[in-house]
Amino acid sequence: MTKTFPKGFLWGGATAANQIEGAYNEGGRGLATSDFARLITDEIRETEGAFDEHVPHNAASAEMVADMKKNPEKWALPKRRGIGFYHTYKEDIALFAEMGFKVFRLSISWSRIFPNGDDDTPNEEGLAFYDKVFDECHKHGIEPMVTLCHFDTPLHLAEKYGGFLSRHTVDAFVHYVETVLKRYKGKVKYWLTFNEINNVLSNPFTSSGLIFDGAPTANTCNPYLGHWQEKFQAVHNQMVASALAVIKCHEIDPEAKMGNMLCRLENYAESTKPEDQLQVLFEDHFNWFFTDVQCKGKYPYYMKRFFDENAITIAMEENDLEVLQQGTVDFITISYYMTYVMRFKGEKVPKPTGRLVSDIKNPNLEMSGWGWPIDPIGFRITLNHIYDRYQLPIFISENGLGAIDQADANGYVEDDYRIDYMKRHIEQMGEAITDGVDIFGYAWWGPIDLISSGTSEMKKRYGMIYVDLDDYGNGTAKRTRKKSFYYYKQVIESNGENLENNS
Repeated sequence: MTKTFPKGFLWGGATAANQIEGAYNEGGRGLATSDFARLITDEIRETEGAFDEHVPHNAASAEMVADMKKNPEKWALPKRRGIGFYHTYKEDIALFAEMGFKVFRLSISWSRIFPNGDDDTPNEEGLAFYDKVFDECHKHGIEPMVTLCHFDTPLHLAEKYGGFLSRHTVDAFVHYVETVLKRYKGKVKYWLTFNEINNVLSNPFTSSGLIFDGAPTANTCNPYLGHWQEKFQAVHNQMVASALAVIKCHEIDPEAKMGNMLCRLENYAESTKPEDQLQVLFEDHFNWFFTDVQCKGKYPYYMKRFFDENAITIAMEENDLEVLQQGTVDFITISYYMTYVMRFKGEKVPKPTGRLVSDIKNPNLEMSGWGWPIDPIGFRITLNHIYDRYQLPIFISENGLGAIDQADANGYVEDDYRIDYMKRHIEQMGEAITDGVDIFGYAWWGPIDLISSGTSEMKKRYGMIYVDLDDYGNGTAKRTRKKSFYYYKQVIESNGENLENNS
């Protein structure tokens, strides 16, 4: 292909503390919402719902949290053990370096720094751990890109204050941000505020620390669909917290940059009916709302009618709107996995769909083993849409394929399906750059097998490095290189010029 990737393009991979670190009760770490995410087994799917997104996989209710605390043996909670990165970070980062990583997107566990989230003084053992991780990255010439809150709200703040429903949590977050910005000044150049901030609409417990009374409803696309007042109030508080973090970043380390992170939902109309096109517009608005505020510094016009017609009143402090204007992000990051098909719902102003996978299948696309549409051209489309709307540099902070891998006796996986997915998406990213879109880096989601965010499985593997662990933590945890490891190494070495799967 034509050489399209700029010199210095940041190739790498992305992870989250709650999916790789483990050691949930080591080093002074406190409990977080991510520690209450259960494994969704085939048996649970059969009894509680047909698809992953139908099953309430996070505690989310006060009753489930209480039971998981009292009777943890009843529940399989894999994120508490992760893949052991807390102890294997040197080995794992060395493997990333062997692939040629220029950037490693990871997150800090907030409760590893402040066990309750709002402690007066930080936990030095937690701070020292990330010092070692960042030093190890730099030793190998890898730039860390750090997410401040990746589905990992300290449980104390969720239980006592309702998470980001409370301004107390905003204040605690800003104190945490100030602490790590000062500690890692010069070590971290790129920061992100909240991972997939829009996921509060479908996953309020881990995204925002919201806990509702009453058991979640099974066999629905969203166990807590609704609660719009609480969700959008929490979103407002998080966006204020994000803006304050950007302001702090610019004050403390002018050389650093801070971006946001959106789960990008690119929507297609099911038909040429104007009503279906209108539905796409509505769904786009619910997705763009978050980046509109974080990039443009103000509430968009289109949310007023939704708020009015659903009796949603956002409580704001006196200078909130000024803070949002002052704290706009320096760049945009997105996760991109699939596209969605929309059909008119018959509502003048519909509510958010609130689901991970569209219930309308696109007959023109193949599906992953988890029913996710594979749409590389949609990737190019959405990158153009984002740049057209914001004119800010874009970093791809997540893109990847979850699949069941069959490892041989030596732990080797011949994962041509993953290579094909990667090749086609990188080709379309290159086309977007040729279109004129300013993209400065790409991070494959899960460069190493990790605990799935949505289902807490290990068998749903994204990595180019195989980890010998099953859903229940059985195995040696040995790391071995898959075929895709060598393919990505080739891509990075050629700066995206050589995308042929020749091996």
